[in-house]
Amino acid sequence: MLIALGATQIAAASEAAWQQLQAGGSVAILRHARAPGTGDPQNFRLGDCATQRNLSDAGRAQAQDIGWRFRERKVSVERVLSSRWCRSLETARLAFGDMAEPFPPLDSFFSDRGQQDRQTQAVRRTIEEWRSPGVLVLVTHQVNITVLTGTFPAEGEILVLKPKTSGGFDLVGRIKL
Repeated sequence: MLIALGATQIAAASEAAWQQLQAGGSVAILRHARAPGTGDPQNFRLGDCATQRNLSDAGRAQAQDIGWRFRERKVSVERVLSSRWCRSLETARLAFGDMAEPFPPLDSFFSDRGQQDRQTQAVRRTIEEWRSPGVLVLVTHQVNITVLTGTFPAEGEILVLKPKTSGGFDLVGRIKL
């Protein structure tokens, strides 16, 4: 009984999140799609995907599915900003095509916590200032989302945020595909 009730609540929260996206004026922040491992290799170089942890085949399919779901639900995506890490950019491009723009405040600070406050404040401002009938999509990393929202997202999970006119934002719901 409790399991069925929990599943019903998750489905209702997910549906509320989709409805908010369809209504517009909101922000979808998502963790990049499936990429095996944690963090990045020691030889990590930003401009060289061969030195990074990248999407698996399942991750590429997951990213394409995210884009398909947004189109199926007729979500009006106006802008897509992404971490410059290859796994995030590939997620954004597979889901939303040429709309994806690199946005350094979304870069992972997993290995450099000295950037955490500056980047989180920049992302918070971007969310709070979103005033558009369309949806802003942000593609980033678990650590960034957790610091910003207090939520630990799964790979490919979408959190739907509604900016408040008085500042800040509300977490409307979560979408796990």
